[in-house]
Amino acid sequence: VPSGPRAGAASKWDIREKVWEHLEAAGLAEFPRPVHGRIPNFKGSLQACCSLRDMDVFSRAREVKVDPDKPLEGARLAALQARKTLLVPTPRLRTGLFNRIVPPPGATKEILRRCATSQGVKEYSVPVGLDGKARVDLVVVGSVAVSEKGWRIGKGEGYADMEYAMMVSMGAVQEDTPIVTIVHDCQVLDIAEELLDDHDLTVDYILTPTRTIQTNCKRPKPQGIMWHKVSSEMLGKIPILKILRSREKQAGKDVTLQDEHPALANTTRAAISNKKVMATNTQPQSAPVGQAHVESDPGNPRLEVSDTMTTVYVGNLPASLRVSELKSALREFQVTPVRLNWQGAQHRAFLDYRDKGTADRAVSSLQGLSLGGNALRVELAKSQRSKG
Repeated sequence: VPSGPRAGAASKWDIREKVWEHLEAAGLAEFPRPVHGRIPNFKGSLQACCSLRDMDVFSRAREVKVDPDKPLEGARLAALQARKTLLVPTPRLRTGLFNRIVPPPGATKEILRRCATSQGVKEYSVPVGLDGKARVDLVVVGSVAVSEKGWRIGKGEGYADMEYAMMVSMGAVQEDTPIVTIVHDCQVLDIAEELLDDHDLTVDYILTPTRTIQTNCKRPKPQGIMWHKVSSEMLGKIPILKILRSREKQAGKDVTLQDEHPALANTTRAAISNKKVMATNTQPQSAPVGQAHVESDPGNPRLEVSDTMTTVYVGNLPASLRVSELKSALREFQVTPVRLNWQGAQHRAFLDYRDKGTADRAVSSLQGLSLGGNALRVELAKSQRSKG
């Protein structure tokens, strides 16, 4: 067992970084790489997924929900081969909640293999609406780190937690629906309980390439959507959330959003959207190459780059890189700036942050990251920028 961070010594972000670094440094990382910012794929993931077949909870399940991450491909394949109904969440919940994967009649092994890949999920799926009466018997989620007690750390965007809360809200899962996660042995480490939030999903089983761990986790799972942790920005990005909210409102529940609370009324919207509930951003249009591209926070169109901003310089951008690819990386590391000044022709970009902590995190996350074949050069901007 690897020596995990000591209780109280590390934040969730420290633990993520440690796992990502270790997987890469120890040669355990698999495509897509780098694994930083992702639910990491690892050597032996297929082997770990195969253990699912030996589990009673899997044998008994008729409908299985598996996340779309690459390391869970073997779990999606196992469900298809066992002729179970496979549900996969739609990426970033943009359209609905699930897609049901429907292999063509008489599908060969090869076709089932394809159905289990992310491309196959797109080709062979049909959306399941809110009234699709999904009854999920088993949930398989990816993790960046997990403890033997069942505490789970995802990649930091909160999608697995949100999907689970939405399934509770739809009546698709019960309190006793088993949750399984599949990770490399080195991703199983001690996690201090104080790092857990009440919206964090816990797991009942952990499968690794060498063992199956039953966590016997007694901590209650989220009881539904915690509206006071949902921002109006997030609500705007996830259409199905709006429908669930109006239903719950009609049922008499308090559906006050995070940024509607009187106590938070004078907090700026950007600060709220930076909070870790979920980093959600739709794919932006890329600017023509060679053209400066300045984008401000839509929540505050009058935002001026003031002296309170911390600017980060990103250099050595390859000529072929699109602004959307950089933004995607920023999202994955949860360091989306309030403003991005893209200078592709000069192979650089400037990122403006309201607080220095996020700017520092952006520097440490992006430093040396390989984008389009170039290792980025990242530092806090000093005189590299004319304030004009």
